[in-house]
This record gives sequence, C-alpha cells and structure tokens, in this order.
Amino acid sequence: MASHRRPKQTNPRSTAVLTATAAAAVALSTQSASADPLPDPTKKGVQAQVDRLYEQATQATEKYNGIKEKADALKKQVASLQDSAARKQGELNELRDRIGTVAAGQYRSGGLDPALQLFLSEDPDTYLAKASALDRAGDRQTATLQQFLSQQRALRQQRGEAAEKLGDLDSVQRELGRRKGEIQGKLREAQRLLNTLSAKERARIAEGEARANRASARVDLGNEASASQRAAAAFAAAKSRVGMPYVWGASGPMSFDCSGLTSWAFRQADVSIPRTSQAQAGVGTRINSLSALRPGDLIIMRTDLSHVGFYAGNGQILHSPKPGAQVRYESIARSGMPFMWGVRIG
Repeated sequence: MASHRRPKQTNPRSTAVLTATAAAAVALSTQSASADPLPDPTKKGVQAQVDRLYEQATQATEKYNGIKEKADALKKQVASLQDSAARKQGELNELRDRIGTVAAGQYRSGGLDPALQLFLSEDPDTYLAKASALDRAGDRQTATLQQFLSQQRALRQQRGEAAEKLGDLDSVQRELGRRKGEIQGKLREAQRLLNTLSAKERARIAEGEARANRASARVDLGNEASASQRAAAAFAAAKSRVGMPYVWGASGPMSFDCSGLTSWAFRQADVSIPRTSQAQAGVGTRINSLSALRPGDLIIMRTDLSHVGFYAGNGQILHSPKPGAQVRYESIARSGMPFMWGVRIG
C-alpha cells in the first residue's frame, strides 16, 4: 500500500465538535512546547501542570477501558446464565406438571404411589435418599423423577453462579465509577488551570493546536507498504478518521481515545484485538526497532504502555493523542512519549 504526500485536509465536523477549551487544552502538547515560550514564566508552569494532568487522564482512561471490558464480559455471562436458568425453569415446570398429572390419576384410581408422595413432599431429594422408594416405582417413573431432581439441582447451581457473577459485576461497576471520577477530576482541574490564562494566552494556545493540525495535513508518509493486507486495511480505516476528536472511553466511529482508534480500525478489517493499549501490547509479533516498523503496525508508547497508535511511515505516528486533540499524524521523535515496541498483526 503506497502512501504519498498528503494534501491539506479540512474537517468541518471536528471543528464543530471541539470546544474552545478542548482546542486550547490540546495545544499544551509537547509539539507546542517547542513553540515560542509564553512571556509570563508562571504561565509555562500552568502549561506543564495541564500537560501532566492530561497525561494522567489518558493513563486513567486506559485503566477505565480495561475495567469496562471486564464489566461488559460479566454482563454477557450474567445474561447467558439467567437465560439458561429461565429455560431450565420452564422445562422443570413442564416436567412437574407431567408428574403432577400422573399423581392425580393415581389418586383418583384409589391410591398415591409412595414414590410420588416422596416427590411431592417439601424435600423431593429424599426420594433418591430412600432406596426402598425406588422399589415401589416403575423404571419409567423412576427415570422421570430422577430427571426432575437432576434439572432442579442444575437450576439451583446456575442461579448460584448468576448471583455470584452479579456480585462481581456490582464490584466492577463501583470501580468503574471510581475511575470515571478520577478522570473527570483531572479534566476539571486542567480546565480550572486553563481558566487562569488570559484570553490572549488561550488564543496563543489555540493557534498551537491549529498549527499541529496543519502539520498533520501536510505530512509526508513516504511510500512503504504495510506488512499485511489486514494491517493495510486497518491503517486505511484509521486514516479515514483523521480530524475526529479525542474523547476518553470512546471507540468510534466519530470520536476515539488512543486504543479506541486502533481497536476500531482493526474491527473494520475484520480483526478483533483487545480494547486497551496494555493488552494490545501483548498481541501479534513484537517489533523492537523503530526502523523495522511498517505502516499499519501498532506503536506502544510510554513505560506503562498507556498509549498506542499506528506507525504511519517516515517516522510518523497516526493516533488520538489526548483530551481535546484530534486524530492526527505527528512525529514519533517529537511526541514526547518514549517508544516501547511495535506490534505487527497479520
């Protein structure tokens, strides 16, 4: 898949989505750090604090994504167990009705079989516990009663498993709430710090964001091909999202966090990969050298593996960088995040 110098792009949708505060926030990236310093040295301290808050927010977002993935899996397990228990209860009710019909017929004919009396007692398990009762029932009746008791035990087990999973889900959902509060707290603090800047300083920051977007539109990706058709297809999907806004916890199609973009893009190529950057770091074939990367390979960034994007060619990463930012191309060397390794999925 050949890549050429990209023409300048415009994206009215992303412009409408980004708020003035978000646009200001993203300009506090390491790219804007290379621009002319602000005249007031205390404002540079604000920049550094906001940068750190957004880094912490993106790290917390990946933890949130992992917990949410676990919660979603538990929800599916609970639903499956509950559906199965409902089916078993229906089957059990039918079997109970059938046995009740037999018992009613025996009663009308002059007597109730002792085996059925045991079954109809409050504890039908005593039927099997008393072997003498088996001698009083025919083979067919015995098999029917044994089937009922077996299904009854299976139903109790499934209900117990469902209750246990519901307890796990409740715990995970509480943890989700804590992580959400952590992320929102960091974003609120960043907003508070941004509000301490003057209108002129915020405009200066917004211009840094616009400059980063213009640089993305003009990036030269070279002409190196992807390592596989699947990687090429995922990379093509990600390229179609350039200009979409970063939103924590989002996985497309109109907004993304970092791992949301990569997992969404591979889904478009009919490839399922884990949701979080840390989990994505452990799939596929590890590529330890930047020079060995091909377009469409994943790039794992930061020592805690909390950021991921696509290698785009010519030393560029295609990623959803941080709160307030757009999906865009940036120089890996200037990203401010250490490269850990690449992942090739084919």
